[in-house]
Amino acid sequence: MKKRGILLTLFACFCLCMQAQKPKLNKEEFRARQEAFIIENARLPPQEAQTFFPLYFELQDKKSQSNREAWKEIRKGKQPDTSEEEYSRIIEAVIQARITADQLDLEYLRKYKKFLSAKKIYDIQRAEMKFHRHLLKPDKKKEQKK
Repeated sequence: MKKRGILLTLFACFCLCMQAQKPKLNKEEFRARQEAFIIENARLPPQEAQTFFPLYFELQDKKSQSNREAWKEIRKGKQPDTSEEEYSRIIEAVIQARITADQLDLEYLRKYKKFLSAKKIYDIQRAEMKFHRHLLKPDKKKEQKK
């Protein structure tokens, strides 16, 4: 009987924790928030933002595709019958995905430099990092209400 009570308590706590988490954003909502945050924090004028964000999101899509392919490879390594040769191929594919992401970053940096100053690109990069940290921070207002 005690075990049942403990399990019910744990389940109730789990449900409360799930409700307290921030709601998951879909891709469009995430990008809209990211765009607004970067525009504000990097002080990006409308004309520059209009030119920058289509390229920026194109880069994100390409990097995301590369990461999805790497994760497919990683999942293959979970199979109990994975050979040493397959593990070798998997780890090389993961490293290649990182190299591809870095090459894409450099390619798009060169595109950005055609219409943005190096200082503005630096400000955008800092704003992007702040945005990701901002997303990971717990909601202080909700925690204070508890």
